[in-house]
Amino acid sequence: MLYECWQRVVQDRRDEVALRDLASGRSWTFAQMDREAETPLPGEPAMVFPNGHSPEFIFAILRAWRQRTVVCLLESHHPPLSVSAPPKPCCHLKTTPATTGVPRPVAFTDEQLAADAGNIVATMGLRPDWPNLGVISMTYSYGFSNLVLPLLLHGIPLFLAPAPLPEILRGAAKARWDLTVAGVPALWHAWHKAGAILNNVRLAISAGAPLPLTLEQAVFEEHGVKIHNFYGSAECGGIAYDATATPRTDESSVGRPLKNVKVSLNRNGILVVQSRAVGETYWPEPEKTLGNGVFQTCDLAELKDGLICLCGRTGDHINVAGRKVSPATIEQALREHEAVAECLVFGVPSGNADRIDQIVACVMADQRGTKDELKQFLLQRLPSWQVPREWWFVESLGTNGTEKISRAQWRKDFLENRAKQSMAV
Repeated sequence: MLYECWQRVVQDRRDEVALRDLASGRSWTFAQMDREAETPLPGEPAMVFPNGHSPEFIFAILRAWRQRTVVCLLESHHPPLSVSAPPKPCCHLKTTPATTGVPRPVAFTDEQLAADAGNIVATMGLRPDWPNLGVISMTYSYGFSNLVLPLLLHGIPLFLAPAPLPEILRGAAKARWDLTVAGVPALWHAWHKAGAILNNVRLAISAGAPLPLTLEQAVFEEHGVKIHNFYGSAECGGIAYDATATPRTDESSVGRPLKNVKVSLNRNGILVVQSRAVGETYWPEPEKTLGNGVFQTCDLAELKDGLICLCGRTGDHINVAGRKVSPATIEQALREHEAVAECLVFGVPSGNADRIDQIVACVMADQRGTKDELKQFLLQRLPSWQVPREWWFVESLGTNGTEKISRAQWRKDFLENRAKQSMAV
């Protein structure tokens, strides 16, 4: 089905530019891309592992579709998964980002992938005359659903950027392209600080982490660009989208469900998603939270007048002397500070039986030495017991479009770093 959909796109838009590689300056029409797909895969493999950020990544997917070979997306620094190919009708494996634990493969059929792309294109209004600027990783669910599938199934051109740098956006403006730009909050923060968000950005999208209201408002006021918050999951593709023309007033809101997506809350307040885009199963070990068109997320949520408002994740709450707080509450307050590009909050054992947990703030900031300033900033917005006791300033939190933040991994890294420091004393 997927290759047949691609063939229809080629027939309709044969001689139009489909793909530009900004690093090399090369371009391919839809017909030229189709000829690249005719190169057979070597050895007739049961599964292929496209990786990287280049035209060859997309050609490999087309070749696999043509030969009915299972595709498993893979980051260049990750080894191939040691799992067998899922049975038909499954044709694709995504890997969960391990925000709370070990990455897990999710199997999809061609109908499920096509439904996700259709929901996204219809809801966001992606247009052939506003090409996607490809700066985020295409191997993660966000990039694959927003960049690759719209190109191959709906004829939305893709301009691949070599790096998510401010000068890339400036260069695109000089070329007089009207663009759709999908980024993550840390990238939008960097582009805003550099003054690189120009009027050629016709559609701006942010996902992968909560979008701070202060950033959304500042970009709108200074550049006239509305960043649209997008929420999804590897298990089901797109879930919700903020389609409003002006900045939100509630930072917890991720917008309304995408077209053809239904949501509800179970008795514990956990968000449940129902759509034709929901994956077939976790592979090779199924779970009752995923299957038959239904996915139970790990997100606590509220439904307000059709809007989805996220309230944190199950299992993430920090227990401080018998009082519990969601890390999302502290992160939301921290992101309001102009120096904070991104942050992650988690609890670690305090060593004090009375406190149970100690709150740690892992912060990616424009300036160093802002610990006391940030503490005072939070004290004006939160109860004192919710203000982090430990602060860890880092260069990056892995939010440059290549992956989601893993709370479990950063907690592990923090504890290992603290143990090394203790041994050195």
